[in-house]
Amino acid sequence: MTDSTALPPSLLDWAQKQVGAPLTVSDASHPRENSRVWELVRRDSVRFYLKVSPQPLMYERETFALRSAVPALGAGTAPQLWASNAEHLALLLTAVPGRPLNELTLTPAQECAAYRQGGILLARLHAAGDLSGPRRREAERTLQDAADGADRHLEKAGDRLTPAEHKLVRDLADQLRLLPPLPLAFIHGDAWARNLMWSGELAQAGWVDFERSCFAPAVQEFVPLSCGVWADRPDLRTACLRGYGRGLSAEELHALKGLAALDAVSCLVWGPAHDDPEVTARGRRTLDRLMTGVFA
Repeated sequence: MTDSTALPPSLLDWAQKQVGAPLTVSDASHPRENSRVWELVRRDSVRFYLKVSPQPLMYERETFALRSAVPALGAGTAPQLWASNAEHLALLLTAVPGRPLNELTLTPAQECAAYRQGGILLARLHAAGDLSGPRRREAERTLQDAADGADRHLEKAGDRLTPAEHKLVRDLADQLRLLPPLPLAFIHGDAWARNLMWSGELAQAGWVDFERSCFAPAVQEFVPLSCGVWADRPDLRTACLRGYGRGLSAEELHALKGLAALDAVSCLVWGPAHDDPEVTARGRRTLDRLMTGVFA
């Protein structure tokens, strides 16, 4: 929750003008400092979400995604942009059926079904972005930019990494520069279970929260999954990639290791700084897996 969970009156007035009044308002923020999201329920029980982006760049990214690529996912599988307010960095969105996957208790078969559908939707999203002109150049330089930032992140991490881990991360980052061109896509950019919705009633998955969407190598999409749930559940990895329609090439798997190493270092910097043991533990576990050669 945020420190202030009340919806500002000016935003409530704006939302009611967009969807009708009266609205029942409840805080729906994620448990992190800069999350500001409210659920709005109209008198006819239709639900909306009002989201205030934490940064102008995130507002721009999500607005662009919702207007351009996200409609390709299909009705009910992603939010629709009802209205936007650039002055307040506010987005008024339709609700996606179901609840976040990390809040549900499902059978393994249901989880596999959710991730398979999630993979199908990611494939649609990846194919929907217009990769012409500067957007292609943005995507093509992603790995180079990631490699260029390695030393900066390692310096911040300091002795949270052993000398051997420092060397491994540098080696993997340097190898990102040597990879051949990889498949490019418009990616969600934050493919965690908290953003994958599942409706048991409809047996339907959906993705939400597109504020980190961007043009990048397609493999970058799978870094959160590889550093998270896939580590313990190879069946979910298989299900997701089956839905996605293809496995990852040898070059993409190599890129995945490099990107995961850099993500781990970022976790080991960000987690302690924000007193977040979960993020810290994820970074440590990813590095341990890379060091022992079991990361896949």
